[in-house]
Parts: sequence; structure tokens; C-alpha cells
Amino acid sequence: MNLSRSSAARPQHVVSESGVLRWLSANGSHPPARIVDADDRMPASEAYRLVSRGTGLLWHGDFHNARQLLSAVSRRLHRNRRTGSSAAESFRLHRQQQARRARALALVLVRLDPGHALNLRGAPQVRTACQEAYGPADTPYVVPLRELLGVIGAGEWRRKGVPVPALGARIHPHYGVFAPTRSEYVDLVAESPMPPAELAFDIGTGTGVLAAVLARRGVERVVATDISARAVRCAEDNVGRLGLAGRIEPLQADLFPPGRAELVVCNPPWLPAKPHSMLDHAVYDPGSRMLLEFLAGVPEHLQPGGEAWLILSDLAERLGLRTRADLLTAISGSGLRVVGRSEARPSHPKAEDPTDPLHAARAAEVTTLWRLAPVGDDTTRT
Repeated sequence: MNLSRSSAARPQHVVSESGVLRWLSANGSHPPARIVDADDRMPASEAYRLVSRGTGLLWHGDFHNARQLLSAVSRRLHRNRRTGSSAAESFRLHRQQQARRARALALVLVRLDPGHALNLRGAPQVRTACQEAYGPADTPYVVPLRELLGVIGAGEWRRKGVPVPALGARIHPHYGVFAPTRSEYVDLVAESPMPPAELAFDIGTGTGVLAAVLARRGVERVVATDISARAVRCAEDNVGRLGLAGRIEPLQADLFPPGRAELVVCNPPWLPAKPHSMLDHAVYDPGSRMLLEFLAGVPEHLQPGGEAWLILSDLAERLGLRTRADLLTAISGSGLRVVGRSEARPSHPKAEDPTDPLHAARAAEVTTLWRLAPVGDDTTRT
């Protein structure tokens, strides 16, 4: 899955009651105009009042209590959730509420000292995880606690890996790179009938999981592209771990590499909406840019007799954000035709959660692997 165009942290400076400190966020959070000190004596109601007004809270107390405060503020922000009269309206309100919640929760802050030292009572050791996410730190900086918790969690995932049954191995996601925790799109690539292919392109490779599946299925060489430098480094790491370094070439590029291949695979972001964070770029694609540019460019990057595989959820259709007719028109308008398709129903916690505002759409969601070929290419396919 394709990720953010820019994955670099954005250093700035903020003024707090403790002085001027460097602001650092790899997730695109903006520094607040005003910051006050906070510790274990601050009640959740006061913290909620302050962050709701855009005031940052620089925490000086116990680390566990900071997490508790963040959870309490989050619960208060959830109380006023609304749903719309249609699926599309519910989605619009859901995204607005998610954005407001993310902005507010990013205002609970912690300071890290040089070497990524988190000097709070009860704090875990975060140096390795922060080094992986942010790089070296020679000066103190301030970061949202919520982002730091994500960095810590990503560090654990990177260390332990995510099991991928289709590979019989683990994939190790890096911070800011979408993890292959949903198996249906990987299984579709692992099981769909495949044309003979010496060379394949994996467009928007992310962790490199689909490139690895293609190599394990017998493709001699895979060029795996991603616009995100973080994703390319992550794919290189996983390719090395899997012993596929000689067969998979991760490459930073916006969509296609040079040349033509017998198989071109893409699992683009599924929802045509604005991303609010770095990870959101793996799910939200404003105006379906990546989807439409992939379809438009495929004919120029396929060998005769080759196929393009588009792996796409129909969640956008069920939310009223795109119609099936829109998708088929985009396919035909790009000079492509459908030569086959495989489907899978995803299994994930949100599909089983009736309190989720998008539950009905998620519960009915279907993921499809569309096998596409250029119009006029009548090569026999199975």
C-alpha cells in the first residue's frame, strides 16, 4: 500500500512554561500555539477542557498516569459521536470526528532528552524505537504522547513481526508503514491464477509482503516500488530477512518503474478521502488519484500477454463514495478489460463491532482481485 509523499519528521520549536523546546512529529502533528505544564495533580476534566481549546499539556508526572489521562480524555471525546442519515453522511461525520479527536489527543505532550531518553517516573526504555522512527536526537524535543505510544508499539511489531500465513513467515513493519494484519488481500495474491511471469511490478509495496508472495510463487524478479522512503527501507529489511534480496528490488518511485512486466500488481488505498496522518495514506486516496493513475498507466507497462492485478475493497462503494460503475468505467477508459476476478470477505474486529458507526458497510465488505488485460490483447488466459 502506498504511503505518504513525505515521511520525514517536521522539526519546529514550541514555547512552554519550561522554556523553548524542539517540536518533533513524524506523523504530521502541528505544534500548539500555547503549552502549559501538567502533572499527576491535573484532573481529566481540566485536561479535556484545555486540549479542547487547543492548549498543549507538557507532562511532568508519572508515565502510567499520563497514559491514563490520555485514555480519560479520549473517552470524553467519544461521548459526542454522531451518525448521519446515509452511509456517506455517517462516513463524513466519522472522519470529521476522527480528525478532531486526533488533534486534541496530540496535545498531551512529553519531553525526550538527547539520545531519546524519556525521563518520567515509570517510563519504559524507548531509545531503540525512537531511533528507528526519528533517527538521531542530539537535543531535547517534545512529541505527542499518543504518537510516542505508536512509536513504541511499532517498535514491538518491528521486533516481533506479523505472521503472514501465505508466506509461512513473518513480516516486520517499520513505523509509519502499514502492517499486513488483514490477510485477505495477501491470500488473494497467493491463490489467484497467475500468468507465466519472469518480471513483476508491485506498485505501492509498503512492507514488501506482496512482492515476497509473488517471488515465492515463482516470479524470478520483482521490482517493488513505493513513494515513501520509509516503506522502501522497510521492504528492503523484509526482503533481506526472507532471503529474497537477489530477486526483489525495492525502489522509491511514484507508481511505475521503467520498462514493462508480465505482471503488474497494485493494492491502492481503498477510500477516496483525505488522509489525516502518515498511516492514513495507506487507506485514504484523495480523488482516487493512485487508483486512476495506476489504471491509466498499466497498458504502457505490461508485456503482451501480461496481466494487471488490482486488489480493491468495495468499502468505498458501500459507503457511497464510489460506485461500481465508476470503477468499471475507469477500467475500460484506460483501455483495459476484466479477464477474471477473485473475491474474499475480510475478517477484522470492526466488522464485528455493532457500535462502530460504519458497521453495516464493514460487515458487508468484499475485497476483490481484478485480473485486467489491455483491450485487443486476446492471449488465452486460464
